[in-house]
Amino acid sequence: PPFNPQILAGKGSLFLTRPASAHYIADPVERAELANELFSHVAEGRIKVDISKRYELADAVQAHRDLEARKIVGSAIFTL
Repeated sequence: PPFNPQILAGKGSLFLTRPASAHYIADPVERAELANELFSHVAEGRIKVDISKRYELADAVQAHRDLEARKIVGSAIFTL
């Protein structure tokens, strides 16, 4: 549930952070190998990527509006 991070400061916590994948895979060679493995699984159909909405690049403004209005659920892509 939501909470006020200032509560942590008041209780003596020094910082609040959210790790990203770069924190776990700092080595560029390892990151490239893992990315290639992931995309291989996608290409071979073992991992499914659901695309809920496609936009022409010319419709980028509308895509942004839809995103802001929460009309997009899941992944949206631009087609060229």
